[in-house]
Amino acid sequence: MPINVPDNLPAIELLKKENIFIMNNSRASMQDIRPLHIAVLNLMPLKITTETDLVRLLSNTPLQVDLDFIRLKTHTSKNTPIEHIREFYTKFDQIKDKKYDGLIITGAPVEHLEFEEVTYWEELAGIFDWAKTHVTSSLFICWAAQAALYHYYRIPKYPLEKKMFGVFEHKLNDPLSPIFRGFDDVFYAPHSRHTEVRRKDIQKVPELTILSESDEAGVYVIQARNGSEIFVMGHSEYSPDTLGNEYKRDISKNLTIEIPHNYYLEDNPDNPPVVRWRSHANLLFLNWLNYFVYQETPYNMESIGNK
Repeated sequence: MPINVPDNLPAIELLKKENIFIMNNSRASMQDIRPLHIAVLNLMPLKITTETDLVRLLSNTPLQVDLDFIRLKTHTSKNTPIEHIREFYTKFDQIKDKKYDGLIITGAPVEHLEFEEVTYWEELAGIFDWAKTHVTSSLFICWAAQAALYHYYRIPKYPLEKKMFGVFEHKLNDPLSPIFRGFDDVFYAPHSRHTEVRRKDIQKVPELTILSESDEAGVYVIQARNGSEIFVMGHSEYSPDTLGNEYKRDISKNLTIEIPHNYYLEDNPDNPPVVRWRSHANLLFLNWLNYFVYQETPYNMESIGNK
């Protein structure tokens, strides 16, 4: 089954060129099945890029998925046309009474701030609390994962001496976890961040389980509440060019930035990137949707959060 998205979302035409099966609202309304309802709080500045990355991965499943893109009342993106936001995004206040099978919250470029200093922190913290009673399983990515760990479990973040930037090798601490169904023993994932959470802090919290980590990049996937909360420290959703675009952007601004690790062929920026993470990224999102959302969510959505 394909993913169901708004009729005019720019990601549709971009992904059709990749042979990704997308179903618009008009066609999906004719199917008599119960789709999964997934809310996406997209905090990334280039929202169309992130939408495309997520739709690409969420469409690789036999399940029909209905997406709602939601936005904050207390924050307005400066890097995405306001017309796009108004057409495709709904304010959280307008959907807060709904139940969802799944929730995805993306990263955000606010790592240099303490959590409470982020202008929309209070509203975001309210969404974290809402998710515990209105969502079957939540997937938190990069900064959102750090923020949710801090809000739920008081896990601190620490600044890194230099940016964790590139594609890193990871291992499975729990190969039998459903989130890793089909994974190889060693796999790769992109990271792009200035802060980290540390194993020693996570191990002090009985509710948290580290499922995967990297010798170079540190903790990668953490689980809580039997999979109702999945925290991913990297950017598995990144397209092949994203790290390269970030590198070129920083170079153009004369910022100090190293060549992304293990990304370009022969570590030469004049060469194309070597995509080492695509299969793992597809499996990660497929497994989350199947084992932690579809297999766990009730058919009657109003029953979500009642157990």
